[in-house]
Amino acid sequence: MKFWETKKLSEMSTTEWESLCDGCAKCCLNKLEDEDSGEIFFTSVVCDLIDLDTCRCTHYSERTTLVPECIDLKQHDFAEYTWLPATCAYRLLSDGKPLPNWHPLISGTQESVKDAGVSISSFAMKESQIDDLEDHIIEWLD
Repeated sequence: MKFWETKKLSEMSTTEWESLCDGCAKCCLNKLEDEDSGEIFFTSVVCDLIDLDTCRCTHYSERTTLVPECIDLKQHDFAEYTWLPATCAYRLLSDGKPLPNWHPLISGTQESVKDAGVSISSFAMKESQIDDLEDHIIEWLD
């Protein structure tokens, strides 16, 4: 059995934890929160540190220093992350669901994420290129 099938998220090593990230970069999209309802809205706008070709952070180890709003998912109680997209491995495993066939740990290749249409590379734009986040709200078709 694979480690993600036998261990809880809290039991995983740093290497195992990091390998769960499929590299879609959806969590790096800017989000807006409705002050009244608390509802979270994703935008098509991504942090300037993201490389849109690879969907990886160009300064991963310094990201939370360079971008104070950046969340290190391992630093908090995972129950707080209900805003993560339904395709996110951390959310799937937390909910007791299996990884999808396109996940790199299953497929053996990072390209499977793009091939499945899951990554943000085809639609995201950098935050330095836009004026108003509200003009870029998107809806997931989970």
